[in-house]
Amino acid sequence: MGGGGKVPYPKHVWSPAGGWYGQPHNWKSNTIVMGVVIAACTALAWRVSAEREVRYKMPREDVFFPSR
Repeated sequence: MGGGGKVPYPKHVWSPAGGWYGQPHNWKSNTIVMGVVIAACTALAWRVSAEREVRYKMPREDVFFPSR
């Protein structure tokens, strides 16, 4: 169960994803940073979209819509 150990591979091969067994030591902080960047871009896009939104007929006051 588990398939054995790591397979030998050429050490001179480089790839952007990290190669065969790529897991950098700072992967957790990289993941958090990219999560914050993606959330900020999403919030900015949502805000710009809400500011440019045009409604010819406004919904009722008791109805929720995200850009309100």
